[in-house]
Amino acid sequence: MKKRYILRSVLIAVGVVAVLISVFVAEQYYRWHICNFRAKDGEQHSYNIYAGASIDSVLNLIREDYEISSETDLMLHMRFLVFNAPEPGHYRFPAQIGDRELIERLKFGYQTPVRITWTNAIRTREQLAGKVTTHLQMDSVTLLQCLEDEAFLEPYGLNKETSRCLFIPNTYEVYWNITPKGLFNRMEKEYNLFWNERRRHQADSLGLTPVEVAIVASIVESESRNPKELPLIASLYLNRLRKGMPLQACPTVIYANGDFKLRRVLYRHLAIESPYNTYKNPGLPPGPIRCPNGTSMDIVLNAPETNYLFMCASPELNNTHIFSSSYSSHANAARQYRHTMDTTHWEK
Repeated sequence: MKKRYILRSVLIAVGVVAVLISVFVAEQYYRWHICNFRAKDGEQHSYNIYAGASIDSVLNLIREDYEISSETDLMLHMRFLVFNAPEPGHYRFPAQIGDRELIERLKFGYQTPVRITWTNAIRTREQLAGKVTTHLQMDSVTLLQCLEDEAFLEPYGLNKETSRCLFIPNTYEVYWNITPKGLFNRMEKEYNLFWNERRRHQADSLGLTPVEVAIVASIVESESRNPKELPLIASLYLNRLRKGMPLQACPTVIYANGDFKLRRVLYRHLAIESPYNTYKNPGLPPGPIRCPNGTSMDIVLNAPETNYLFMCASPELNNTHIFSSSYSSHANAARQYRHTMDTTHWEK
């Protein structure tokens, strides 16, 4: 009886120890692999970690949004993974996350990419620099310096005036702490993906370079808010280029004057001295007057064959134009348009 009692006691003790060990192992597994950090609001949270940040400062930041089930286990796991310092970067964590994933992401710099977006509404280098860097560690002044640094731009085959051509409007995923060089290399990669062999051949058949196509597209985009007209506008400007005629594009005059809210170009605006004034300077301006999107560049590359050389806004003021192949027809349309503009009362 005594031996049975001892054996039973030993078995019970072993069972209790086994249960305790199982509970401990299960708890450690759960906090290691599944969840030791739980968001207070049930949402994911993002953090920008700067170079030189300490583990304590990062954990204090995370504690503002997350409950940590076991600080003791966290410290144990950090020692096990030899976590000494976080890598700088942008990190987005789910609503619940285990110690291993969180620590390894911070230790090895497994960042969450950020999205940067801009549209063809961007006109100047200053606007582009400000928009691109909105969600980046890089500041707009640094990017603007690169957009204007001839030596920096030379390897990309660009200059101060054409640097915007590299930044085709779209949404891109990059790392928050990307360097200026890294950003330009990424944009060059995207640029080359767009300017594939087929498109380059199309540009060459028009007697234009990709940069020149972008400049034409920027003017075409600025001429009309009616997408159905853009192919005809592209054809018109290509015809003018082939004939060596001045482009006389009002959007380039607006760009030269720097007043992008200007609704009507007057003779005094045409007098401005600027390489972007295509009423005074033959050929294309030195750079685009906005960041043209890929659709507009394709419109230029695939412009229909027409004999149009002139265009005038319709006197009906309905966002359409009257296209002409002769100056006399154009002059008549222009007179009608000026009459409408002179007799229309505009709201201030």
